[in-house]
Amino acid sequence: MPGFFFPHNNMTELNGKEDCRLAEGKIHKKKQKAFGADLKNYLKCMVPHIESGIKTSNSRNVMLSAEEVIQWSQSLEKLLASQSGQGVFREFLKSEFSEENIEFWLACEDYKKTKSDHLHGKAERIYEEFVQSDAIKQINIDYQMREATAKKAQDPTHTSFDEVQKTVYILMERDSYPRFLKSKVYLNLLNQLQTSTSK
Repeated sequence: MPGFFFPHNNMTELNGKEDCRLAEGKIHKKKQKAFGADLKNYLKCMVPHIESGIKTSNSRNVMLSAEEVIQWSQSLEKLLASQSGQGVFREFLKSEFSEENIEFWLACEDYKKTKSDHLHGKAERIYEEFVQSDAIKQINIDYQMREATAKKAQDPTHTSFDEVQKTVYILMERDSYPRFLKSKVYLNLLNQLQTSTSK
């Protein structure tokens, strides 16, 4: 009877699910090791062909110089003004599980440039993603600020997120930014560029 074969098929299906779960567990364990590799690859992309690239800076590729990376240490503002700086800082924040701060800050910068007829949609998205109490990438702000921002997001203007953006900026400036400047990520990148420039 063909019915006897169904349990066998279900078992192989279950075994397949078990294998997936085991594989997912292994992947999760590897994620921490993979982070270092991902960061190395990211920095390699940011600093393409260091030996030859820096001297031929007339190419259109984004080339990092030691001078630019040194400027990042002058202020968080200078770090965030650099596209490369944003990328390296974001990778560092990921390692500290606080990348929502830079993502929110960048979303606010983008929001300020939004045309008036698109403000409502973007304000709603930013509020849902970062501000509301069960947001996926919830930023660390107090209850009063969360409530005030909710009201502003319902009737949005270009300045609706200014206050909360400033709070998140100060949080990064006082907390994450000093650690970033002492981190291996920053110091190794700077050292690598200074070494290649002096060759």
